[in-house]
Amino acid sequence: MAVPHENCPCMETCPLNRALKLIGGKWKMQILCALHNNGPTRYNQLKRSLDGVSNTVLASALRELEKDGLVIRREYLEVPVRVEYEAAERCKPLFPLLDALGDWAASF
Repeated sequence: MAVPHENCPCMETCPLNRALKLIGGKWKMQILCALHNNGPTRYNQLKRSLDGVSNTVLASALRELEKDGLVIRREYLEVPVRVEYEAAERCKPLFPLLDALGDWAASF
């Protein structure tokens, strides 16, 4: 049974507030969707798929997503070093919710 969230916008411990802090940053949802759709992706390929994102913003968002356990960064010791990012397993239940949110937004 869902926990009632009386006065939700004001609650520090509100789970929805926590969720929005995790995925609500600039470009975070787009990054997660790109990784979900494309699987493991190298940095430059990810940047090309996100038209308009700067290197600074992309690198910062990836660091935050990795710190929060939503993105996995894999570094391969090759010459040159190859780095790939992918959506973490704990992030996967989020994608049907984002699909539903998109369907809801499309109804307006």
